[in-house]
Amino acid sequence: MVVGSVRQVSTVRRLRPVWAQQSVDPGARAIQPSLDDVGTPLSEVTFVVVDLETTGGTPADCAITEIGAVKVRGGEVLGEFQTLVDPGGPVPPFIQVLTGITTTMLIGAPPIEEVLPSFLEFARDAVLVAHNAPFDVGFLKAAAARTGHRWPGNRVLDTVRLARRVVTRDEAPNHKLSSLAALFGATVTPNHRALSDARATVDVLHALLGRLAPLGVTHLEDLATATDPVPADVRRKRTLADGLPDSPGVYLFRGPGDEVLYVGTSTTSLRRRVRSYFTSSEKRGRITEMVRIAERVDPVVCATPLEARVRELRLIAEHSPRYNRRSRFPERMPWVRLTSEPYPRLSVVRDVRDEDGAAYIGPFGSARTATLAVDALHESFEIRQCTRRLPLVATPGASSCALAGMGRCGAPCVGAQGADEYAVLVERVRRAMTSDPAPVVAAHAGRLQQLVDQQRYEEAATVRDRLGAFLRGASRAQRLDPLARCAELVAAARTPDGGWELVLVRHGRLAATARVDRRTDPRPVIATLRETAAHVVAPVAPAPAAHPEETDLVLAWLDQPGVRLVHVDGVYAYPVRSALADPDTAAALDAHGRLLAGVEASTGFGADSSPARPEADLGAAVPRTA
Repeated sequence: MVVGSVRQVSTVRRLRPVWAQQSVDPGARAIQPSLDDVGTPLSEVTFVVVDLETTGGTPADCAITEIGAVKVRGGEVLGEFQTLVDPGGPVPPFIQVLTGITTTMLIGAPPIEEVLPSFLEFARDAVLVAHNAPFDVGFLKAAAARTGHRWPGNRVLDTVRLARRVVTRDEAPNHKLSSLAALFGATVTPNHRALSDARATVDVLHALLGRLAPLGVTHLEDLATATDPVPADVRRKRTLADGLPDSPGVYLFRGPGDEVLYVGTSTTSLRRRVRSYFTSSEKRGRITEMVRIAERVDPVVCATPLEARVRELRLIAEHSPRYNRRSRFPERMPWVRLTSEPYPRLSVVRDVRDEDGAAYIGPFGSARTATLAVDALHESFEIRQCTRRLPLVATPGASSCALAGMGRCGAPCVGAQGADEYAVLVERVRRAMTSDPAPVVAAHAGRLQQLVDQQRYEEAATVRDRLGAFLRGASRAQRLDPLARCAELVAAARTPDGGWELVLVRHGRLAATARVDRRTDPRPVIATLRETAAHVVAPVAPAPAAHPEETDLVLAWLDQPGVRLVHVDGVYAYPVRSALADPDTAAALDAHGRLLAGVEASTGFGADSSPARPEADLGAAVPRTA
């Protein structure tokens, strides 16, 4: 008997299965794509198919008695490994009957401490395959832990799970190795001996991979999701990801007639992100429907993750894909305007206009939210709520509305409130919208307390929602405004490899971006960006010259730790006494309560603004405003 034998077979070849064959066009020009472009074809993957015999079913109190393994690649057997193992005790009688391995046969066999290093070397860098892999790999991992060997972390493939994916009960009564070997006509019949069962599993593996190939499982990377419950027609679309670059960027799913169905982004790898649409990780029914319609995927490679996110927004706004739900219609995002009239009022509008005396907050996600913000201001100030334009001098015979009788309006429509007195009120409203929200917070805090004391909780929730809508709209406008007014801002951030990510922004719009490695001086690149960046027409602040969500992305990037200002053309400053201090409703109410209690608020109220001073080099970090 030969114990612990390893046979390296290099001359024995089997007929290459369909999944391992590659057609070659003799007239085609030879092109060698990189693995980053196409992944690792299954024909180039080394598999080690392993089978164990043991003294029982759990590695905690049982041991290995035999190891058999076959190394294959592309349908070719490269080597075999077989050895009996001394389990350190007797073999139970029912195991002897099942496997034919007796306690006497194991006398003189090497212990697992001697066998395991040889097997780990045999299986090094290969994909481990087993029928019911948790059982076999579980015993091997337990043996490694007991003997002090580090488990190498090989990828593991379970042929039972693969069989459940592609073999129906009409073909085989179950997914046992013996049933599958008979179904696929394996050259070796399983007999509960390790090497024979491993050889039979090799034939089963090849047959299963052959069935999976038409479903798009053709590369090593595909095996990770090969057993996912994905519809066959969706899985076959996996080839749409072939050839996509392994870099940040934007992808466009296109359907019949070149229609853009969906636009998405990846900040790391376009290929991996698109492949995820063909796995069980994709749970959205609409997206699965989109994948069924899609005919190709167009990539747009980007220099930086920020550029990828920005391009995604722009492409969604440009194409309005039917399967994208967000960011499709930026022109529909409403604002709240304090109008420019002799007696200004509040209104919900779709655009920001250059009008003397007008003020804006927003944009809001919906007209309903904008209306809540208007209600919050009406709750806090006695500004008129009628919609008609009032003359500077009241019309004789005019009558006031019910709000005047309730003390909620000064009735400028009938001359009860003069233009100068109304202007003072309007200035208070404007200040609450553009800098200090304290009067709005105070009014709502008092109203909330009354409603809670009376246990009118549903009304209290409405008041809370109104305040929250106002604070979010005001803080967003105050955050967008400084960047929208900046003619040009250049900033830089260190990359993990020691280089620089450079960003140039004009009026809130990303105008240029680049990356330089640590061996390249970024200053000449910055000078080139400033000369070649897109020209951006100045908008009417606080609206930026871009999709508001694009400016939000730029601001989020600027707020990252370590981002440094290089150049600012204009004033980049936030008002300190502003909604930015406490944009969250609970935080704002808490700050108001502490002020009433005589405790100094943590928001640092007192200064009018906190300017961000640009520096001449890359050494100045972006300052944090209050």
